[in-house]
Amino acid sequence: MYNDTQLKIFSGLSNRVLAEHIAKYLNMELTDMEIRRFSDSETFVQIPNFIRGSDCFVIQSTSTPANENIMELLIMIDALKRASAGRITAVIPYYGYARQDRKDKPRVPITSKLVANLITEAGANRVLTMDLHVDQIQGFFDIPLDHLYAAPIFINEYLKKQDYDLFVSPDVGGVARTRAIAQRMGKDIAIIDKRRYAANKSVVMNIIGKVKNKRLMIFDDILDTGGTAINAAKALLANGAIDVKYLSVHGVFSNKALERLERSPISEIVVSNTIFQREQIKKLKILDVAPIFGEAISRIHSNESISSLFI
Repeated sequence: MYNDTQLKIFSGLSNRVLAEHIAKYLNMELTDMEIRRFSDSETFVQIPNFIRGSDCFVIQSTSTPANENIMELLIMIDALKRASAGRITAVIPYYGYARQDRKDKPRVPITSKLVANLITEAGANRVLTMDLHVDQIQGFFDIPLDHLYAAPIFINEYLKKQDYDLFVSPDVGGVARTRAIAQRMGKDIAIIDKRRYAANKSVVMNIIGKVKNKRLMIFDDILDTGGTAINAAKALLANGAIDVKYLSVHGVFSNKALERLERSPISEIVVSNTIFQREQIKKLKILDVAPIFGEAISRIHSNESISSLFI
């Protein structure tokens, strides 16, 4: 058991704003940690104060630039381990490389598993993350992993205030995720059958379900280049939908995605703040998931149930 005086929250550079919100939820301040780059871009980390035996949570999304942020996380974990932290929990709101989760072609790596191994070997005792791209990534870790969901925030802070008719899964792989939130809201779902012919490139083949004269909510875990989202919205509107909004847990927004989404027929885009958004557009709404992470950290620290957060 760890007592309250030993709980310490650290933040990397990838999403300090979210880390500050989490600390505020816990009525705490972030613990000091010096992070800087040498002239050759190598990362240096130092913990200025005594942390021996503390229950340490280090918050770092491994988003763009993914490799730099992952390396920074590993170095922070190593610094905590060598400072004799009692327990180290890697809090990873967005888990990068999650889409490289299987060997789907000859001679390719399973990079998601490699990253899990690196985090474990660096010295993390536990991982706390949100809405993994696929559930099997939990099994890539040989240490305990707590898997959080943004759905309660989307429901309470957005969906309960909206008028809409139907949820849409942007692909067959997202059906379970979409059905889960639709059931909680008492709505039916439709499914987009798409074919992916290259990374970040896909074409809509069929729409399963009745979307004519309906106001639609597409629900996804990752919104990256925006190509799939825009194609899906165009196909749904061409099939008679009245309005299309897009909900995604993680807003990656690479390769000028926000510019394309602003010009697209999607009326509103809603994401969480698992990834810090340096750019804004009028259509974009950002929801704060700090309360879920803060409550989870509190419960882990007190050895209480995490799953009861989502019952």
